[in-house]
Amino acid sequence: MSDKKTAQLEAVKTIQKKLLGKKITYQEIYNLMDEISHQKLSDVLTTYFVAASFKEGFSPDELYHFTKAMVETGNKLNFKGIVADKHSTGGVSGTRTTLIIVPIVAAAGFKIPKVSSRAITTPAGTADVVEAIAKINFSPRQIEKIVGEVGGCFAWNGFLGIAPADDIIIKVEEPLSFESFDKIIISIMAKKVAVAANHLVIDIPVGKTMKIRHYADAEKVAKKFITLGEKFHIKVVTDINETLEPAGRGVGPALEVRDVLYVLEQQKERPLLLEEKALRLAGKLLDICFKDAKIDKNGEDEARTILSDGRALIKFREIIKAQGGDPEISSRTFKIKGHMKELTSPKSGKIKDMNNYNLNAIAKILGAPADKHAGIYLLKKLDERVSKDEPLFQFYSHDKYRLTEAVTTLKNFPIYKIE
Repeated sequence: MSDKKTAQLEAVKTIQKKLLGKKITYQEIYNLMDEISHQKLSDVLTTYFVAASFKEGFSPDELYHFTKAMVETGNKLNFKGIVADKHSTGGVSGTRTTLIIVPIVAAAGFKIPKVSSRAITTPAGTADVVEAIAKINFSPRQIEKIVGEVGGCFAWNGFLGIAPADDIIIKVEEPLSFESFDKIIISIMAKKVAVAANHLVIDIPVGKTMKIRHYADAEKVAKKFITLGEKFHIKVVTDINETLEPAGRGVGPALEVRDVLYVLEQQKERPLLLEEKALRLAGKLLDICFKDAKIDKNGEDEARTILSDGRALIKFREIIKAQGGDPEISSRTFKIKGHMKELTSPKSGKIKDMNNYNLNAIAKILGAPADKHAGIYLLKKLDERVSKDEPLFQFYSHDKYRLTEAVTTLKNFPIYKIE
């Protein structure tokens, strides 16, 4: 029997063991990740593995071994000294804090090579958003050069070949719109280990329409992140926060870019919830970086200063320029392209609830993230009052048929509950 056939059979046996709830060894896990990363395993078998992982979860040893194997079967970046990073467990759209945090941390003097996935459960991932204004496909050596020159980057891990098995597994998960908690941890930590991060803040949004719905689960996930971080010599700080709606107003790549520009430019239109969340997370990350750098500064105070005095905007433009984008990018010149339809409130009242599932679904119907300018701009947020026939949101799409379908879908899948 050929080595190729033997490796495939071994991978199948590993999946069978996981389906039966049995523990698997590091060598078995490595072989399985190697088969997936080199696309030697069919989508059907990969799906069985994902299903088994969702049902059974992983032991602490398996969690470590899967993360290690995912890293070892892909490329790695090489950075020295303090290397910062940020990630979110996700589930909430329109909350693009990463594009604010990275330039703040880089402007503070720390390296922050941000490597992100595309969307899984939302209409846009960080990679999708940045792709609307700059290149995201780089080799490991190109990323090292960009970060060496400007301090930070926004790159797609799928092109980098970092944790390649993860991107293949994500493609299997995407149609189902779910990830297991342990798979989220592995996916995030594998990328952090691969980019040589040693200081990390994890955003853990909790809410009835988030990936993590209960605080008890969030606390367990946070503990696993910290424990796994210790094994890889990464200092991890977590931020568990109740999330009922997007922190920004734009949902979809270009619309989220505009929100970020509003914040970086300190425009009056800027979404303050997005700004505050970004500053809180940047502050927590800077605190642990400052501590190890023996710098006597408060993280959040420094983050706020860097944002307000314009250094974050300057650094953001430097990063975008280094990635082939417009070095003069501005909210005033950045236009949302395509067709727009403004929708109004059917009645007067107060916005009591937002259904993020429906929000995500309709933004995808509009064409996000493939259509970079498709999505929804929220004119009203939770607890705000609205009058009958007052504009609630704007739908954007390059496709008129998608726009019509989204408007029709809204009747059966409402985004707001107004009382």
